[in-house]
Amino acid sequence: MKKLVKPSAVSGTVQAPASKSVAQRVIAIASLVDGVSELYGCGNSDDVRAAIRVCRQLGAVITELPGKLVIKGGVKIPTQPLNCGESGLGIRMFSSIAATLTEPVVLTGEGTLAKRPMGLVEQSLKAMGATCKTTDGHLPILVTGPIVGGECFIDGSISSQVLTGMLIASPFAQNELVIEVENLQSKPYIDLTIETMKAFGVEVENDHYFIFRVKSGSAYLPIKYTVEGDWSGAAFFLVAGAIAGNVRVENLNPKSKQADRAILEVLFHVGAKVSVFDNAIEVQKHELNAFHFDATNCPDLFPPLVALAAHCNGESRILGVSRLRVKESDRAVTLQQEFEKLGVEIKIEGELMRITGGEVKGGKVNSHGDHRIAMSCAIASLTGEGDVEIENAEVVDKSYPEFFEDLNALTTSKSVTKNG
Repeated sequence: MKKLVKPSAVSGTVQAPASKSVAQRVIAIASLVDGVSELYGCGNSDDVRAAIRVCRQLGAVITELPGKLVIKGGVKIPTQPLNCGESGLGIRMFSSIAATLTEPVVLTGEGTLAKRPMGLVEQSLKAMGATCKTTDGHLPILVTGPIVGGECFIDGSISSQVLTGMLIASPFAQNELVIEVENLQSKPYIDLTIETMKAFGVEVENDHYFIFRVKSGSAYLPIKYTVEGDWSGAAFFLVAGAIAGNVRVENLNPKSKQADRAILEVLFHVGAKVSVFDNAIEVQKHELNAFHFDATNCPDLFPPLVALAAHCNGESRILGVSRLRVKESDRAVTLQQEFEKLGVEIKIEGELMRITGGEVKGGKVNSHGDHRIAMSCAIASLTGEGDVEIENAEVVDKSYPEFFEDLNALTTSKSVTKNG
């Protein structure tokens, strides 16, 4: 599917979508609970749908009601391979959860996930005492538990999602699990995991992000939980307000543990007019200055930050490029290629991305199957010199199915149209 985005001012209010990072965590943990949990506001993104499907295959009874999931936990040996869709978090969480079982479990995925390396998953499960075998370093994965526990070591430099999976599964280890982590990236995501586990009654001892301990026999408890809004998706509309008008995004927790809340820091720095409320953020257009920002711990901010940098005076610099290499696309290369089509110069020097602000031109771009690339190009197009056609725009369903509808509601000229 193609979307045509016409230049337009923006004005109005949108609701932030449900955080798929939070939703996937709570759905997974609720499925491990001996009891019934009620989860509110999980959303309907592709990644959340994949989590629901996998948890059902694992034995959880999940009833879907308007705005609510009722989950009766219980894990058993699945009769078919667990298909995690295109969710990187999903494959890393559910491989660890599968290792709590004592029979072989096959995990697989779709699309770009099939191309992403899985060696770190294999290493982490073996470190916990389980058996794991990838297919030449990729999917499918064969996992056999149980998790023995004890002391183990992992490299956290590539992804924090493997550690998230280990922590979530750790209460089911035969012995206390002590995880030593080297070079941990995306620490806010681990804070989010620990906070979510605590909500379900399991404490994680965190020793300066180097050593994590979870007592064997700790038990998750059934709870009622409301999923907060997603800062990753909201960041695009906050940037839209900064470059093209005035946008208020509701359903956002200013005190959230989500890493991408750091977008506020950048918006303040560049000179946008930002107002922070208890459950909302409002951003208004203003003259914008170039910025320097380290996105190592929040790599999903690269796409909205590039859209922002394209409209700032001067050269903006973003650190953390290596964190982009194994996403839905190689986002460093993809951002460079697609924004070049829009007349925006991006240079990559090791860990540094340099973006020269200026005029955004019209043209044709491709999402490369990456939801955040599609959203980034759409937002950058709002103040462009011409229409921008985005190919494979339907990929936004992975995290934000309502993205283009929300964007159209904000644009004063109803600038988003379907084109094939």
